[in-house]
Amino acid sequence: MKTYRGRFMREAELRELGVAQVGENVAVHETCVMVDLEAMTFGDNVRIDPFTLLSAAGGWLRFGDFIHVSSNCSILGGSGVELGDFANLSAGVRIFSRTDDYTGEFLTNPTVPPAFTLPPAARPVRLGRHVILGANTIVLPEVEIGEGTAVGAGALIRHSLDPWGIYAGVPAKFLRNRRQDIIDHESRLKAALAAGKTDLPVARL
Repeated sequence: MKTYRGRFMREAELRELGVAQVGENVAVHETCVMVDLEAMTFGDNVRIDPFTLLSAAGGWLRFGDFIHVSSNCSILGGSGVELGDFANLSAGVRIFSRTDDYTGEFLTNPTVPPAFTLPPAARPVRLGRHVILGANTIVLPEVEIGEGTAVGAGALIRHSLDPWGIYAGVPAKFLRNRRQDIIDHESRLKAALAAGKTDLPVARL
């Protein structure tokens, strides 16, 4: 059985392609579709896995540090999408910062001139630090997900979520509070990196 892994584009190549800002240890798989690269920024230690769509068309995309976007995700940043440090998107997550009108009051789809469609959402989608979204989660426009929030697989997020909660369901509902031990782990990680330790399991692809 043959396996094709493809390759990851690294910092220099991404800058050459036109990405506005690229930190250190950034890897974007070559199968990723990227639209309006000049409106994208990446922090340090960012990995974007295969068959993902990143579109900043009409808006912007901002990725913090220690970000992982798994395969087959779609991030549509027409009104802006921001992922805070340590955010993690599992496979198949969909983030929409704009939407069409479903009432019949306006025409729909991007082939129609903007004067005849629903005005775009005014507020971007923001994921706080340490947010994790389970596989196939859908995030709708004008949503803010608070720091440390975890969302179960297959959830639909229609409204903003408070920090440090665990949510699941369609639509997503609060289940219980999430432990905040990860803040201590973050501090230890940053201290170790500042001390120059090279044996840490930080993935370089």
